[in-house]
Amino acid sequence: MRFTNILLPFLSVLAGMHNVQAGPIAYGLCQTGCNVVAVACYAAAGFTFGTIVAAPATPAVILGCNAALGTCSATCATVALLAPTP
Repeated sequence: MRFTNILLPFLSVLAGMHNVQAGPIAYGLCQTGCNVVAVACYAAAGFTFGTIVAAPATPAVILGCNAALGTCSATCATVALLAPTP
């Protein structure tokens, strides 16, 4: 096997990396922030995040926390993924 057969795909990937403009790091940080706020929202309501099953008897404050988390996550997807990563 020739060395160039192994090296060529690797160099092709490296050559295309400079064109990446999306912000996966910013997106991850944004999602982490959303989840931290959701955990704080649940804690303020006296519940533990991740232990509530969505049902008709779910307290309104938990539904509000979930709605806020969904809005925050959607905002991350539209803003942070398009941000350039330094």
